[in-house]
Amino acid sequence: MAIYHAKDNSFKLILGNPELFAEFLRDYLNIELLKDVRPEDIEDISERFLPLFQDNQDSDTVKRITLKGAPVFIIALVEHESRVNYRSSFKMLQYICLILDDYEKEINREHKGISATRDFRYPPVLPIIFYDGAAPWTAKMNFLDRTALNDVFHQYIPKFEYLLVDLNRYTQEDLVRFNDTLSLVMIIDKLKKSDGKSLLSKLPLDYLEKTALKIPEELTKLLMDVITVLLNRDEYPKEEIRTIAGYFTDKKEDQPMFEGFVEAIMEHTRINREEAREEGREEAREEERKAVLELVKQGYTAEQIEAKLASNTAGTKTVGSTHV
Repeated sequence: MAIYHAKDNSFKLILGNPELFAEFLRDYLNIELLKDVRPEDIEDISERFLPLFQDNQDSDTVKRITLKGAPVFIIALVEHESRVNYRSSFKMLQYICLILDDYEKEINREHKGISATRDFRYPPVLPIIFYDGAAPWTAKMNFLDRTALNDVFHQYIPKFEYLLVDLNRYTQEDLVRFNDTLSLVMIIDKLKKSDGKSLLSKLPLDYLEKTALKIPEELTKLLMDVITVLLNRDEYPKEEIRTIAGYFTDKKEDQPMFEGFVEAIMEHTRINREEAREEGREEAREEERKAVLELVKQGYTAEQIEAKLASNTAGTKTVGSTHV
């Protein structure tokens, strides 16, 4: 269980960052009102509630967001386990009651007795579960369905649902389209255990390069810490993990990932061309590798390089040309 506690803490760091939490709301919640939430609108108040629980809720987080001058509370629970947590709806009920009780005390301190007035309204509390486990999520999402005799007493039982964000429902292409920092974490999280294949071969061509250019410097260390935990969990070689980390922190041309990127382009191109086996292939491959390396240094994208390689195969252009 230790690796999952490490992962829990890593996701708490991710969801604890206002910028990344804003991306989470925008990407994964189909609630229009929350799509324009800014990082400065988000206040993390988790510490008010987590000490009240003694069951190691390492990645539970509670946010207070100001929308149109009114507060909205969001509970985000991260479930990594291989088994579905069937207590989730009850745990959410506990959080909701604590949050509303805390809010009522706060507002009554500011305006004595206001919660007892006719027009007082409690703020909404949005419960969210982020799940990335392997098994399908089969827990009841409405607390009513977890209560005995609900057909008789349904009028008197809390009837709220939590919002389930199941990473299994998103393809790699879906995540790439989000085109932000959090998408990289989610793509890495979806990778299965190392099977001997290069990590680069499991990621879209050009994706790491394009993503690295957009990541704010202040998020780099946080991002790499989380990715390192995820890749360690999946038993990827430490050299590959260091290579990924270096890609976001070092100069591109001075690191192993750069060479790996070149190899990935070449492999992708060979598969697409269904390159025939022939004598002298190794020599041709080395020449091709050098040409690709030079083109990457010049700033060409993977798509442009593949087009040039295909053109060279047809005998219309040379790979080393600097014209697209």
